[in-house]
Amino acid sequence: MTVLVVSGTGTEIGKTVVTAAVAAAFQDRRVAVLKPAQTGLAPGEPGDAAEAARLAGAHVTAVELARFPEPLAPETAARRAGLPPVRPYEIAEAAQKLATEHDLVLVEGAGGLLVRYDGEGSTLADAARLLAAPVLIVAPAGLAGQGVSGRGRRDGTPARKSPGSCLVGRGAGVLGCASAMRNPFARSTGTVVDSADE
Repeated sequence: MTVLVVSGTGTEIGKTVVTAAVAAAFQDRRVAVLKPAQTGLAPGEPGDAAEAARLAGAHVTAVELARFPEPLAPETAARRAGLPPVRPYEIAEAAQKLATEHDLVLVEGAGGLLVRYDGEGSTLADAARLLAAPVLIVAPAGLAGQGVSGRGRRDGTPARKSPGSCLVGRGAGVLGCASAMRNPFARSTGTVVDSADE
């Protein structure tokens, strides 16, 4: 099972475009894009998973688990809509099911990695842990991204990175991360900005 979780340092950072770029890099494979919680859109409007599939090509299947009308954190949006929240085990089960019919499953989160998905404070990181999946963090290029990537220690020494993580800076080039994550059918399509292998 090959699952990659795509998250970011916040909203409107470029997660959908990066998800589409990763999916497009695997034109010869069956790819699914799973959006556990789409917020801020009415029923019938195309969401992030549909947009990633549109950008990447016909080989991509788009799946949403839940949709909430207000543009809020998934837990808050679900509560305010009177709908059940999406829980990490549901995300993991959906990704595992998609992985039985797809070569690669990309799970695109809402907001940042630690945004709450339910009343217990569960996050996309919890789903990634259940899946034993690597996480790709989309971050702004420049000084703000240095704090996320671990580059920028005050003494100038390289920082230790989390195993299985990769950082793609917005505008910094995409995307040799697939090979950095030891994906069995990876091919490099650009520049690794930050990875556990550096």
